[in-house]
Order: sequence, then C-alpha cells, then structure tokens
Amino acid sequence: MELKLNKPIVFFDLETTGINIANDRIVEISILKVFPNGTKESKTWLVNPIIEISKEASAIHGITNEKVLNEPTFKELAPQINKLIDGCDLAGFNSNRFDIPLLAEEMLRCDINFDMKDRESIDVQVIFHKKEERTLSAGYQFYCGKILENAHSAEADTNATYEILLAQLDKYPELENNVSFLNEYSTHSKRADFAGFILFDDEGDEIFSFGKHKGKKVVEVLNDDKGYFSWIQNADFPLYTKKVLGEIRDRENKDYKESTLDDLKNKFNQKL
Repeated sequence: MELKLNKPIVFFDLETTGINIANDRIVEISILKVFPNGTKESKTWLVNPIIEISKEASAIHGITNEKVLNEPTFKELAPQINKLIDGCDLAGFNSNRFDIPLLAEEMLRCDINFDMKDRESIDVQVIFHKKEERTLSAGYQFYCGKILENAHSAEADTNATYEILLAQLDKYPELENNVSFLNEYSTHSKRADFAGFILFDDEGDEIFSFGKHKGKKVVEVLNDDKGYFSWIQNADFPLYTKKVLGEIRDRENKDYKESTLDDLKNKFNQKL
C-alpha cells in the first residue's frame, strides 16, 4: 500500500543527549521525505550538540562525545533541515511527545520560526499503542515480520517507522489512508504547544495543564495574574511553549484593541 498524500510528509527520528525537551540537544537526525507521487528522499546527519552527551544516552544509541566532536552543529545544519521539511507534514514514533517538540526547540534556538500551524502530524507509536501496546522493535516484528537491526540508530528507526505505518494501513481497514485522519487518530489530546503545558478545552480555548492555574483558561490567567506570563518566560519551559503563550497574549491584546476601537467608533456614530 502507498500512503495517500496531498503534500510531502517527512518521517524523522532524533537521537539526543538526553530526554529533557527544553535542555537536551540533537546528536543525530534522520529524515525520510515521501512525496505524493511515491518518490522518496532521505538524509541523515550526525550533529555536534555542543553540550555533553550523557552516558545513559550513549549507552542507548551508541553515539559518544568523541564521535560527534568534528561534526557540524545543529545551527550549521538548521537552514538545510528547515528547507527539507518546509511545507511538509511530519511523522515519527513518539514524535508528538518528543521528536517534534525537541526539533522545535533546536529550530527556535537558531532563530527559525518553526511551528505546526500548516502541518499535520502522525505519531505511529500512538496508533501502535492503541492497537497493540508494544515498542518500536516489537512493532516492526509484529507488523512487518522483520527484526529491527541497529535499533536506536536514527536512520533504522526512521525507515522502520515508515514501514510500520504502511503495514498498519494494510492491517486495519478502519484506519483511513488520509493524513488528516491519521493526525487526529494519533493525537492523545489537543495541545496548543508540543509539550502539553497548554491544551485546548472542549470549547476550543487554551487552558493550562499544570500548576496553580491547571484547568483555567490562559486568557483569564493572563488578565488576572499579571506576573504569571513573566514567570513562565523566565522559567525552564520549552521555547515553543513560551512562543505559543506569547502568541496568545498578542492575539488577545490585538482583539482588545480592535474591540475598544469599535466601541469608540460606535459611541462616536451614536453622538452624530
């Protein structure tokens, strides 16, 4: 089965210095770009993260500090990576919770305004867990009948993820071969940011998912607790979360100004 696409989709996987989205860095990135006509383009880079790779991370993916010492930094690669994924939907394995948020952090550090406003995302792990509750290696064997060689190599994991999705579409007829459907199906909850600090409620409004304002609408908190915005901006939150919060504040300020201007115009017209 071929994936039905209206625009290119990028399957990707990251190996990193650790699992902290806000602080850790990419040490390897592999991209498999699939076009609507079925052609594919792939690229894999080792990356010098500038910071220390934890021993725990190296034990998993086998990439040491010495191995990436002379590799390009992400800042050097960012324009090329951004060009490759520009205008594409995204897909990965646990990508909604980890790979996409961490990629966004790296892009924002390079002053590249990465966002998901015009993208769909498919998290193959979510589909897998909803159906079978297994790991990537087990999923590859279950769906594709193959042993995943070089697990935790970004390239091997990326290609395995793509193959698993195709096999899932073959196995489950209720899964629509449609990126929008798969985006919806592979999303646990509606998030305004990647890390899940800001969610959407049933009314489509942004709410905080943590702390003393958990469950409260963001716009109400920004109005009632003036220092909360500054606290988040200066605390150890992901850059994308801070970006989304800033956009909400700017949007509300714009709406307020436009509403005030309309009220003044109406009052002026009534006097006339």
